[in-house]
Amino acid sequence: MSAEPRAIALVKLSSLGDVIHALPVAEALSTAFPRARLAWLVERREAALLRDHPALDDVIDVDTRAWRSARTLQQLREVLRGLRELRRRLRAAHFDVAIDLQGLVKSGAVTRATGAPLRVGFAAGWSRERLNVLFTTRRVAPPPHARHVVDQYLSLLEPLGITAAPGRARFRLPTRAAAESRLDDFFVGVGLKPRHRLVVLNPGAGRGSKRWPVARFRSLAERLCHDHGAQVLVLWGPSEGEAARAIAEIAAPRPALAPPTDLDELTAVARRASVMVAADTGPLHLAAAVGTPCVGLYGPTSAIRNGPYGVGHRVLTASDGRMSSIDVAPVLDAVLEILSR
Repeated sequence: MSAEPRAIALVKLSSLGDVIHALPVAEALSTAFPRARLAWLVERREAALLRDHPALDDVIDVDTRAWRSARTLQQLREVLRGLRELRRRLRAAHFDVAIDLQGLVKSGAVTRATGAPLRVGFAAGWSRERLNVLFTTRRVAPPPHARHVVDQYLSLLEPLGITAAPGRARFRLPTRAAAESRLDDFFVGVGLKPRHRLVVLNPGAGRGSKRWPVARFRSLAERLCHDHGAQVLVLWGPSEGEAARAIAEIAAPRPALAPPTDLDELTAVARRASVMVAADTGPLHLAAAVGTPCVGLYGPTSAIRNGPYGVGHRVLTASDGRMSSIDVAPVLDAVLEILSR
């Protein structure tokens, strides 16, 4: 690109883990083009993670979930009204660069709607939906050394003259005073000490095939609490309360059950953990982003592409792709290894 861009749009709509993995792109752009206005287009549910991010000038929420769920005439009218307003807002921003980090048809449509003359995305073999290439003007195939998805996202900056070294990505997540205060009160109330051999267990995952069995999490919690004197906190999200309680309700000393958490509070929990144990989920990647060591449990997804980013983590992978094939003993060993550092 011959001239420094004035306004750049990042399109990474969802999910939580994917948005976290894309954060280094915003950091790299902010460093390379400090005078450019940088906006991020993201789903409404994930937008809270980006609010007040120091690298961003604007966060534009895009409710594609509402687009897909519209059924009645009134709902369709509201969707059309929202689309017109989104298009007006995007064109008023006068973007000269848009980067599609998602690789879907819907993200491509949003990218084109920015009106940016330079629209960068993945080449057909790297897009999650091949028709995404119809919406971009420059298509990038990540180099062989870009094995992790974070480095693949960063490779999309090559048309802008930005080259990022693999493994050197920068993550920043804003600290929310109100959330930190709420978590301080919770920790005092249940007798937990932040980063004092605190193991956070996250049994949930976006789909069933990525979840480690609840019975294995329960056994791990028992070993940590009864045999090794660790503090254990069990996280849970929507529809995961029953599983979390099954893990926490063991003989004393027992784990603490986390309160309901929004994204700000989830980040505060991750900062307080000595180690996070989770499958390939948003909370795992959030913990890695704030510098907390992780034990990642992987079955149907690739730990090479989607493992916790950075150094100091441990990953256990099921050779047959089934999470139930991962035993408790190696997970316990990995947690204890991290706690002993």
